[in-house]
Amino acid sequence: MTAPEILYGRRPMIETLRAGRRRTRALWIADGARGATIEELRALAQRRETPVRRCPKSQLDRWTHSGHHQGVALEADPYPYGDPEDMLRAAEAAREPLFLMLLDHIEDPQNVGSLLRTAEAAGVHGVILPRDRAAAVTPAVVRASSGASEHLCVAQVGNLAEFIESWKRRGVWFFGLEAEPSAGLLTEAPLTRPLGLVVGNEGSGLGKRVAKTCDALVRLPMRGKIQSLNAAVSGAIALYEVRRQRDRSRAAGEDGGAGHVGTPLEGVGLGRPFARGFRSN
Repeated sequence: MTAPEILYGRRPMIETLRAGRRRTRALWIADGARGATIEELRALAQRRETPVRRCPKSQLDRWTHSGHHQGVALEADPYPYGDPEDMLRAAEAAREPLFLMLLDHIEDPQNVGSLLRTAEAAGVHGVILPRDRAAAVTPAVVRASSGASEHLCVAQVGNLAEFIESWKRRGVWFFGLEAEPSAGLLTEAPLTRPLGLVVGNEGSGLGKRVAKTCDALVRLPMRGKIQSLNAAVSGAIALYEVRRQRDRSRAAGEDGGAGHVGTPLEGVGLGRPFARGFRSN
């Protein structure tokens, strides 16, 4: 039997139980912990036929290696990674162009969790992570995402650049988020097409091969004296720029305009020209 994980934090545990994607083995509640959220967790656990047990708070401290468990812990199977094909099916079901986020060796669980939370809120169909030298969806990431990870399809791949090359041949466009001046402005990029937004490592940004494989590099408009933002912040802004363009395009299409967003892989076989100011690979 696979060793269980210990999830902690009330909101992440509520979302895990609501999503129902993993087998949950036991809900542990610290002696003396009470309140409306505790009762909600208890009801959700009972609905999932998950045993509810009491334990000393010190036991939760040991299990979670911290005091940030808020008096509860959930014993569950490891995170159920999905498949990129599931993401395409999700886009087809929503009748939207594919919208992926790729994280290029981001190592900080807080950044990964924050990006997963924003991706879920922005309507991303799936997230691609490298299998090595990157934060996986651990209990710390689940907590940082406030449980949003439980509602997302997240897949791991062996080589991010090879995945990009493969899916470019299927009609997906990939935009790498970079801070360098030679990159095109994100706000001028054509983001209503089937795409993957690639966010780079906290310190070194995008890997050289990943950057070269992307169709274009894009940057945020910066008006202040600093030259870059935290990976989670810049990724969040970029995700919502994609959503803004798509919502505007969909509204124009519904009004009979020229902004229809098309099918999940619309554009297969077309050339890949870019507007002035973009680097096309």
